[in-house]
Amino acid sequence: MTMKIMPLVLGAAVALAATAANAGTLDDVKAKGFVQCGVSQGLPGFSNPDDQGNWTGLDVDYCRALAAAIFNDPEKVKFSPLSAKERFTALQSGEIDVLPRNTTWTMSRDTALGLNFVGVNYYDGQGFMVRKSLGVASALELSGANVCTNTGTTTELNVADYFRSKDMPYQIVAFEKADEVVQAYDAGRCDVYTTDASGLYAQRLKLTNPDEHMVLPEIISKEPLGPVVRQGDDEWFNLAKWVHFATINAEELGVTSANVDEMKNSETPSIKRLLGTEGEYGKAIGLDNDWAYNVIKHVGNYGEIFERNVGPSTQLGIARGLNALWSKGGLQYAPPVR
Repeated sequence: MTMKIMPLVLGAAVALAATAANAGTLDDVKAKGFVQCGVSQGLPGFSNPDDQGNWTGLDVDYCRALAAAIFNDPEKVKFSPLSAKERFTALQSGEIDVLPRNTTWTMSRDTALGLNFVGVNYYDGQGFMVRKSLGVASALELSGANVCTNTGTTTELNVADYFRSKDMPYQIVAFEKADEVVQAYDAGRCDVYTTDASGLYAQRLKLTNPDEHMVLPEIISKEPLGPVVRQGDDEWFNLAKWVHFATINAEELGVTSANVDEMKNSETPSIKRLLGTEGEYGKAIGLDNDWAYNVIKHVGNYGEIFERNVGPSTQLGIARGLNALWSKGGLQYAPPVR
């Protein structure tokens, strides 16, 4: 999801001013006693509050993993719900410490906004959802459609590219907030709802009659989603990266929240390094040596996080697919701890 030209330019200016002022994020986080995480305004499976304000989701678990690594307490997190338009300014200005808000890693964001992408915690792609009653089986049958989506995202640009390349006319109907898009689509103001495919499955749960809608088979873009931090603070960037990598390495090594205590006795060198029983890898990122142990103990490995939030046993029912480990046919791969 990409910002429009004007916000991009303004965002870059804000970033230049904010970068120097926000170095030392880890010290600031330790001093205030919690991680301030920017998340969506409610996307089931990724970052979504219940009626009591308890947040759950794949992105939420990344925030909890950061807190577990720093404080040995996954609850030391505060969440800032942000619209797509608000998210980058919130990070650039220092309002939040990290932005794990199902945000697509693009060149312009990586190079012009004063931001660094930590990695990819979910490989996604843009899709289309329609009412089954429309009788459409393919996106190639959407000529002349009214298309609902979020403003300030890459989805508008992807839709333009797709329809132009297929020589199909269309009309965009854009809203700032995701729930506004859902309501407009549910009310019949548009024929099609487009966003990342995972978002379509998640938002379908909010429709009046979810079973009356279907996601079409076409995926029209690459949407590598991942957490983002400010440029200019390498210590925080390194910590944020390695918390993500630790969850992937743990899955690859068979270390889970259930067996991590037993695994601390393992003689396997890669497990010993990950769990801090060999080497001094915590010091390099400003933490204790059991930082990864705390992440896995409290939050679990990547596979556990995926299954708990978006996997086949959840309402979203998403298969691992591209998000499987590299050793199992997917793209999830982490550098080794050594």
